[in-house]
Amino acid sequence: QDRNPSVRSSMCVPDAPAPVVTAAATAAVDEMVIVDAGKEIQIEDTVYDVSNFIRKHPGGSVIKFQLGTDATDAYNAFHGRSKKAAKVLKSLPSRPAERAQSDPLTLDFRKLRAELEAEGYFEPDLAHVAFRVSELVALFAAGIGLVYSGYFFTGALIMGIAQGRCGWLQHEGGHYSMTGNIKFDRHLQMAIYGIGCGMSGCYWRNQHNKHHATPQKMKHDTDLETLPLLAFHKEIAKRGSKPWLSMQAPLFFSGVITLLVAFVWQFFQHPRHSLRVGNYLELFYYGLRYMLWAKLFGYMGFGGAFGLYALHVAIGAAYIFINFAVSHTHKDVVPNSEHRSWAIYSAKHTTNCTPSWWCNWWMAYLNFQIEHHLFPDMPQYRHAEICHRVKALFEKHGVEYDVRPYTTCMAATWNNLWEVGH
Repeated sequence: QDRNPSVRSSMCVPDAPAPVVTAAATAAVDEMVIVDAGKEIQIEDTVYDVSNFIRKHPGGSVIKFQLGTDATDAYNAFHGRSKKAAKVLKSLPSRPAERAQSDPLTLDFRKLRAELEAEGYFEPDLAHVAFRVSELVALFAAGIGLVYSGYFFTGALIMGIAQGRCGWLQHEGGHYSMTGNIKFDRHLQMAIYGIGCGMSGCYWRNQHNKHHATPQKMKHDTDLETLPLLAFHKEIAKRGSKPWLSMQAPLFFSGVITLLVAFVWQFFQHPRHSLRVGNYLELFYYGLRYMLWAKLFGYMGFGGAFGLYALHVAIGAAYIFINFAVSHTHKDVVPNSEHRSWAIYSAKHTTNCTPSWWCNWWMAYLNFQIEHHLFPDMPQYRHAEICHRVKALFEKHGVEYDVRPYTTCMAATWNNLWEVGH
């Protein structure tokens, strides 16, 4: 296989009006296997009774989102590397499935995943991880050096970008696609997110996996539950403050809302979760972050040090939150009562930003959001290498492969926020 992303990613750009999901395809993905929605899930050709396991599930309540469905693809994405999960699964009461999943897109998607696994695309790349970590260290060092040299705002800008890129990298750790060792990736994620952003990797995994399990599904996807500061859909906006939401587009893109979110996460929501679950290592990382900041910038006095801190957090939060928003928030939502297949969730409720050298770097390869949602446990830089195969899969089944220029995605996100707010 050609592993050159510069060649292959050029094939993942729009070249004609994209096909739409056909009525037959929609009917197929909505057809569900015969599984008790109150207590069972299907994985491969076996149905498991998880009624006594739900409360013990280490990943929290996200398992409830798969009740009554074929959860094979969710299981593979979240637990494909976990021997412990496989052992637990075998211990659960089970029975043979009454019939196989009949959705042709899903069957071909699973074939593609098996091919990519056999070709080594899910294997970790430690050299790439070392490069990404070194990049973060270099950016922070450059920002600190600039501040010391009197370039206050330029230094804050560089450190803000570094903080945002800590968010990109911890995201990969949370999907266990950095080293392939689940325990080590968790610790890397907690250290990078705790020291680099002052936030909890443990809490992030709990919430973000709900997003991946059911993107854009009402009352399931936590990325839609953003009140009181933000509403990405008109049904959610009904519960918000009309005067505030009428200004949400400029407040979001100017960094006001993103800074408020970051401060709530840093100083309340994430530390509270770490305390509640007894994750004292994360609390240590938060403390280390603030100790280092005081040591480096205490000479400015409290006002100067806090001003620099707030400015770099504002830049970092705007950088990562706005870039995350462009991939989903303007897409259709799924009603709470409905379910989609893993592949259709990724296709119909996700947007790619057109690949280029700068966009791939700027978004840390998460501009390949369709590929990321199909294969969240694959090292992110490899999405550029396999996007042409995903596009071909979708075209075969008459399913839209939604890829748009970066500026178009930004405009769609602004327009959606403005329309919802009004």
